[in-house]
Amino acid sequence: MSNTTLITGASSGIGLELARIHASHGSDLILVARSTTKLTKLKEELESEFGISVLNIPKDLSIPDSAQEVYDIVSEKQMEVEFLINNAGFGDFGLYHETSWEKEEMMINLNILALSQLTKLFGSDMVNRGHGRILNVSSTAAFQPGPLMTVYYATKHYVQAYSEALYEEWKDFGVSVTALCPGATESGFSEAADAEESKLFKGKKLPSSKEVAEFGYKAMMKGQMTAIHGAMNTLMAKSARFAPKKVLLKMVRKIQEKD
Repeated sequence: MSNTTLITGASSGIGLELARIHASHGSDLILVARSTTKLTKLKEELESEFGISVLNIPKDLSIPDSAQEVYDIVSEKQMEVEFLINNAGFGDFGLYHETSWEKEEMMINLNILALSQLTKLFGSDMVNRGHGRILNVSSTAAFQPGPLMTVYYATKHYVQAYSEALYEEWKDFGVSVTALCPGATESGFSEAADAEESKLFKGKKLPSSKEVAEFGYKAMMKGQMTAIHGAMNTLMAKSARFAPKKVLLKMVRKIQEKD
């Protein structure tokens, strides 16, 4: 059985910490991210420290067909991916009529299309082999609509529903699909989303990317369907389904507004 892990968004945050965790367990790595410089530095670090092999694929997965290109590179090298971690993703903050459609289109391409295509390609191989594990990084945003981050919340709702459906479809084929749902995390996400001044992030003591990565790794290895990080996040995610929708929308908007 192969022991190779493919991680998208591997150059920083949760993806980087997941790379370190898998390397520490002796897994060879395929790392995908936009930054060649960061990937090169990480490759040198992990190969030196853990004695594993790292293949870097610098790629912007928000560009259509890039997921297929990643799969083709891996196939050409005859590498078998046992663990697929779809971590790459980003958000944006603001009133929908004022935000950039170009950025939102890239977000949809990355958060939904690339994740789905990579899962389709590598997951189908896993099903045919009869083993494999997939970790899709969802979010606590998946459990309610998100005024001021409209498209981001909607993409994560897709990731959640998609992952749960595949969990049911593929469990009888020896393939587990886990949706990891972090809340606000110290990961660089808020900067990329222009949400640093949002009440969701500003002045808060947030869990580290390492904490979330370790939690996600354990959940994936156990074959859990959904793994929500943090007791309060779990409570809020589960209670969201019972709150009146208009009340819920106002609460989410209030939490996310900038001071």
